[in-house]
Amino acid sequence: MQYATLNTGAKIPMVAMGCFMGKGADPGDPDMAGDAAKLALEVGYRHFDTAALYQNEALVGQILRESGVPREEFFVTTKFWNDRHHDVEKAFFESLERFNLGYIDLFLMHWPISSKSGNDFEKDDTTNYIETWKKMEQLITDHPDKVKAIGVSNFSVKTLSDLLKHAKIVPAVNEVETHPYNQEQELVDLCKKHGIVVEAYCPLGQAGSPILKDEDILAVAKEANATAGQVILSWNVQRGVVVLPKSTHKERLAQNISTVKLTDAQMERIRRISEDPSRHCRFCAVYDPNTKTVLSWTYEELGWEKPANIE
Repeated sequence: MQYATLNTGAKIPMVAMGCFMGKGADPGDPDMAGDAAKLALEVGYRHFDTAALYQNEALVGQILRESGVPREEFFVTTKFWNDRHHDVEKAFFESLERFNLGYIDLFLMHWPISSKSGNDFEKDDTTNYIETWKKMEQLITDHPDKVKAIGVSNFSVKTLSDLLKHAKIVPAVNEVETHPYNQEQELVDLCKKHGIVVEAYCPLGQAGSPILKDEDILAVAKEANATAGQVILSWNVQRGVVVLPKSTHKERLAQNISTVKLTDAQMERIRRISEDPSRHCRFCAVYDPNTKTVLSWTYEELGWEKPANIE
C-alpha cells in the first residue's frame, strides 16, 4: 500500500474503498456498501470513504469495529450534505455517533453549494462556503480529539482559490472527479502548491465507462501486463492523487488495490488524452440537463469547464 501525507502529518492510504453505491443524489442500497466493505477488508483495504448522503455510516462503522483490526489502522472519511452548512457541528456529531469509532480521520464539505433543507436543487443564499469553512475550522479548534482533519469536495480552481484567501486552516484534501477523461491538471497543481491532497471519486468513470475501453488505455494495459482499471488508477496514484474506486466484487477489489508502475512514456500517453476534446467528459450524475445546473449551481458558478458530453 502506498500512502500520501496530509498537511496534518497523518498518512492516508492512496487506494480507498468508495462507499457510494447509488447514482446522482440517490444513495442506492446501503447494505451493498456493507458487503463490499467486508470483502475490501479481506483483501487489505484500510481507507474507507463515505458520507452522510450515502446512508451507510453506521453500517460501515459496525463492520470496521467488528473486523478486529485496530482503530488506528483505519482511515475513515465522511462528508456533510449541502443542507447542513448552517449546522456543521451538529452534522459532524451525528456522523460521529453513527460511526461509533471514537473519532473521524477526515471530515469534508461535500459541495461548496448550500441548499435548502429537503430540496437539493434550491439554493440557500443565506450562507456561503467561506462561512461554512469557518465553522469547520472551529470544529478542529474545539474537538481535536474527535476530528483529525478537515477538507473539501467538488472545489474547483475558482472556488478553492477563493476559499484559500480566507482560510486559517488549509484544507487537508480536495475530493473531486478526476480520471483520464477529466484530468483537472490545473486544479491538481494548485492543490500541490498549497499542500492539499487531491482525492479522485469516479476514478474509473461509471458502469460501462468508455475509459475502460479506450484504445490508449488498453494499449498501456497490454504493455504493463495489467487491467485497464489498474492502469487508470495507477496513473492517478502516480501523479499523487488518492483514488476512491468502488466495487462489490472481491476479485475487482483486489485488482484495484494492486497498482502498477507506469513508465514516463505510458504516463505521457495517458496525459495526451486530455488534448482530445471529444474524450473530455464528467460522469458525476448530478447534472440536470433541463436546468443546465449541478444541484442548483451552473458550471460557471462551480468554476468547472463544461465537457463535451454536456450541452
